[in-house]
Amino acid sequence: MTPTRDIERLVEIMARLRDPDRGCPWDVQQTFATIVPYTIEEAYEVADAIERGDLDDLRDELGDLLLQVVFHARMAEEAGAFGFGDVVLAINEKLVRRHPHVFGDLEGADPQAVKRLWATIKAQEKQARLARRAAQGLPPDPPAGALDGVPGALPALGRAVKLQERAARVGFDWPEVRQVLDKIEEEVAELRAELTAGDPTRLADEVGDLLFAVANLARHAGVDPETALAGTNGKFTRRFAHIEARLAEVGRGPHEASLEEMEALWQEAKAEERR
Repeated sequence: MTPTRDIERLVEIMARLRDPDRGCPWDVQQTFATIVPYTIEEAYEVADAIERGDLDDLRDELGDLLLQVVFHARMAEEAGAFGFGDVVLAINEKLVRRHPHVFGDLEGADPQAVKRLWATIKAQEKQARLARRAAQGLPPDPPAGALDGVPGALPALGRAVKLQERAARVGFDWPEVRQVLDKIEEEVAELRAELTAGDPTRLADEVGDLLFAVANLARHAGVDPETALAGTNGKFTRRFAHIEARLAEVGRGPHEASLEEMEALWQEAKAEERR
C-alpha cells in the first residue's frame, strides 16, 4: 500500500462524485450544512467501535470519518477557499508549532508546563490571526468572552463541561465539590416544585438546570459525563436484556410481567454482574 497515492485517489474519487456533469446527484447537491450531521454521526461511530473494542470496525469507521474531511475540503476547494492539501498542511504546522518540547529545543517540560505552554501558543496564534485580518482590511473580531470558542454543535453534556471549565478559568466556580452537591439538591427541590405546578416549559428548564449541575459534579470529580452516561446506557441495556431473556424462558415478554417481577429480575442481573 502506498499511503500518499491512496490519499490522492480518495481526493480524486471525491472530486468525481462532486462533478456536476458526471458525478453522483446526491453528492453534488450537498452543502457544508447538510453534511455536518453525517460528520457528527461518523465521529460517534468511531467512538462506538472503540467502546466495543472492535478494531476491524474502527478501521472502517475511521475511513468514513476521513471521507467527511475530504468531502468538506472538496466543497471548500470548489468555493475557492482551500483544498485537502491545505487542511493537512495546516494541521502539520499547528502540531509542530504547539509542541516545541518535542520538535524544538525546549526539553524536559512536565505536563503542567506543557499545558501552560499550549495556552501561551494559542494566545500567540490568536494575535497573529488578528494581525492577518487587519492586513487584509477585515474588521477585527468582537471582544472575546470567557465562553467564546466552545462549539455549539458539541453534545450537550460535553458542552456543559467545556462551558464550566471556561468559567472556572476566570474564577466562576464552586471551590469544593460538596457545594456542587448542595446545588444539585437545590435543583432537585426546584424540579419537584415544577412537577407540582405542571408548566411544561418551566419543567424542561429545571430538568436542564439539574443536568447542568450534575455535569458540573462530574467535572469536579474528574469524571467525563458522556463516558459515564454511555457506561450506564450499556449497563441498562445488559440488565434489561437479562429481564427479557429470563421472561422468555417461561414464554413471556416484558409487557406480560408486573413491575415487581421485572424489578426482581433486574436485581438478579445486578447480582450476577458482581460475581
